[in-house]
Amino acid sequence: MTDSALAAVTIGLVSTSDRASSGVYADEGIPALKNWLQSAMKNPIRFVEALIPDEQGEIENTLKKMADEEQCDIVFTTGGTGPSPRDVTPEATLKVVDKEMPGFGEQMRQISLYYVPTAILSRQTAGIRGKTLIVNLPGRPKAIAETLGGVRGGNGEIKVHGLFSAVPYCVDLIGGAFIETDESVSKAFRPKQK
Repeated sequence: MTDSALAAVTIGLVSTSDRASSGVYADEGIPALKNWLQSAMKNPIRFVEALIPDEQGEIENTLKKMADEEQCDIVFTTGGTGPSPRDVTPEATLKVVDKEMPGFGEQMRQISLYYVPTAILSRQTAGIRGKTLIVNLPGRPKAIAETLGGVRGGNGEIKVHGLFSAVPYCVDLIGGAFIETDESVSKAFRPKQK
């Protein structure tokens, strides 16, 4: 399939941060996500973006809108997944999904533990709402790239698979767009057809 024949993919990007949403500092999560996704995916991408405070109701409403009205294939959140009182992104996500996909959070923590022992404090999760995969990512650009792309050795071999390797097949299974990746960034895994 040529790149021009690939289906467009609609991706929601939600950054939850009290301070960035009020202008105290610039949000780094959405730009980092866009850069990584544009390098990893061959499909044309339509981004739907939201920079919002750490308010559970607002996060829930934003996720519902992106899934139900914008019909995003995937929604990535960034930030709000730690143990502090204002970190409520996982709670909001679990409130709006039909099915939890706990393997995403488990894999993110496995990747992050390769780099920092405080990865056990992260509460990222994922789930499916209708035909939308919603994934909570960390807030720091470096951690976003690590969790999506995985851990690689010095000569590029994969030591720990990144999350994005499983995303295209998950989107296939829930009826979303067929996603093709640049294998040098993230190789999409799909089981061999029988």
